[in-house]
Amino acid sequence: ERSLHTFAMLSTRLASRVVARGSRLFSSSAASASAIPHRALIGGAVAVGAAGLYYGNKTGCLSLDITFKLPVEIDTAQLVRQLRRCEPADLSSLTKVAKDDLGLLPQPEAPTYRTALVEIYVRSAPYGGSDKSSNGHRYDSIPFANGMINAGMSCNLVHYVHEEHDKFVEAMKQFDAIIVRCNPGQIKADGGSQAKFDDAMRGLQKLGIQVWPSPDVMEFMGAKDALTKIAHLNIGLIDTFSYYTEEAFTTGFKKTMAFQPRVIKQNRGSSGEGIWIIKLKEGNYCSNFGDRICEGDEVLSLMEANDNHAEEHTVAEFIEFCVNGRTDKSGEWTSKGVGKYLEGGKEAGGMLVDQRFCPRIVEGELRYNCVGPELVGIIHKKPKEGGISAVGGTGSIYTFYGPDEPKFKNLTDNFLKKDINHVMPSLGLSDEPIPLWWTTDFILASPEGTPAEEEKWIVGEFNCSCVGISKCLPAYCKDDTPNANWNDIPDEDKKEAMVYGNKMGVVATDILNKAKWAWESSTLVDVSGLTRVAK
Repeated sequence: ERSLHTFAMLSTRLASRVVARGSRLFSSSAASASAIPHRALIGGAVAVGAAGLYYGNKTGCLSLDITFKLPVEIDTAQLVRQLRRCEPADLSSLTKVAKDDLGLLPQPEAPTYRTALVEIYVRSAPYGGSDKSSNGHRYDSIPFANGMINAGMSCNLVHYVHEEHDKFVEAMKQFDAIIVRCNPGQIKADGGSQAKFDDAMRGLQKLGIQVWPSPDVMEFMGAKDALTKIAHLNIGLIDTFSYYTEEAFTTGFKKTMAFQPRVIKQNRGSSGEGIWIIKLKEGNYCSNFGDRICEGDEVLSLMEANDNHAEEHTVAEFIEFCVNGRTDKSGEWTSKGVGKYLEGGKEAGGMLVDQRFCPRIVEGELRYNCVGPELVGIIHKKPKEGGISAVGGTGSIYTFYGPDEPKFKNLTDNFLKKDINHVMPSLGLSDEPIPLWWTTDFILASPEGTPAEEEKWIVGEFNCSCVGISKCLPAYCKDDTPNANWNDIPDEDKKEAMVYGNKMGVVATDILNKAKWAWESSTLVDVSGLTRVAK
């Protein structure tokens, strides 16, 4: 009798929530009357009826007779999913890694969707990794999670522990969407397999669960050959090439290098490592592309973007270093890198991108911070005097602008009005949504003297792999702040971070509402106004 009582009370509570939510939606939006509210009210009636009849029949103390006749069909699978969302996800099989959830808002009683934010704690690293607060969460997880909660969704903070992989995957099946906030390399650093994790995420996608960003989005947007794939857009540079084999690189580079200064970018590097700005020392460029090719003994002046250090090597030595690393044929290198940029072939991420050098890069790059398709801020990153790269830690100067900055209107219009809807299809990601939180770095490609309204800015890099929220940096641990947490972030910075988080919640809701398996997609089309001709 106790279990029956629990069942009746649970069903009635869920029903009341669904009915209340349906009523609110019905009264606030006439357009919703034929979708969620209608089904919500029916779902409430069904749940109350099931509970009452079952409990009443067993105990003899309650009898309900609910009848209704409405011109819709009940999708029981959708009904069960919606009712289950009202109860917390069961994560009891997973290890709770974080010490607490400081800053996290209470979960909504009747969430529209269930979401999970997945993190990784590197047990062998100080503080669990360079991006962690003292409680074990990422320093910027709270704005993401609270943004989902403020949008009416639930959001659980979950750590991936590779020894519990199968239990983790099973637990994730309870959610409508998974937000991946595992910094590149950290799953491997903790002893796990990134490939195994990625395959699991793809498997969940096949079940209709959203993954943001998905493994394919991170791979395709982060790969340097993305620049080749978007070369035809307003934000691309048409003479951009990708090389996956030694033969293609040798042939292509000797031709492009003979025509103009170039930038050669490896695919796997970060913070500017393996990105080379290259000029012919003699400056003897040909007038037309293809008029000549470089000889192997021509001398190159090179600068690497990670630290702006300079080297000189012959064409042959540079090709050897890029293909085979440090050998007897590559000469002496002072670079911190090891070369071998094509190692493993295309499947393993071995590639080089060859792009025209834009000399006005010394004036700085623009970083566009976006939440979904919306621009939320612009950062101008100017290199240190005499340098070319504006990578952090090289003495570069950062200036912050709002999304409506007039001086960059031409780029903003080209990017957000003309190209934004073509970016994902161009990258082979037509079925994927634009990332929740991502950045694009732009380089000025126009000659000096070009009017601002005619300037052409080109993409230097996309990034959607665990982009941080800089306003939350006071919450991450380092040697002088080993106990850093959410409360160390100034209130004004918290508010600004939550502006981003709340926008993410709105974008996430929109993505889920548009997904094929969302509640609205199962609503029957009303054709009652048409004459039925067929017998």
